[in-house]
Amino acid sequence: MTATQLRERVYATNRRALHEYLILETIEVGVILTGTEIKSVRAGRVNLREAYGRVDRRELWLHNAHISPYDPGSHYNHEPTRTRKLLAHTREIGRLWAKQSESGITLIPLKMYDRRGHVKVELALARGKHTYDKRNAIAERDARREMERAVKRDFN
Repeated sequence: MTATQLRERVYATNRRALHEYLILETIEVGVILTGTEIKSVRAGRVNLREAYGRVDRRELWLHNAHISPYDPGSHYNHEPTRTRKLLAHTREIGRLWAKQSESGITLIPLKMYDRRGHVKVELALARGKHTYDKRNAIAERDARREMERAVKRDFN
């Protein structure tokens, strides 16, 4: 395989999720898309900001992911925020269901990308951050940035 076949193309990221949630673990799952959806995704017209995952009847579903209608799609277009089925092994779905049923744990999509011609979603088990956690994260990031600047300044 060539390097271009192995390279992932990221179509959408949920940067806000990293600020709003504490990421406990991540899992890569496939997603079932229709023809016009895949064309919109490859055009980068995806928004994961309000999206979340849910285990329902031993199946994994992606809710509220907005994939814009494909302009040349005419009357064959899809509904932008329809619920989409995610593909994972039965064991993984059972484990996610057990973790999701804990208090305060949710499934959040972090990014949608292409791997070897298949669209994948990186799904994370996450717990919501409190306001003070967010402030601590910002303070740590600022302190790290200041240290990097000081080190860079000293070496120059």
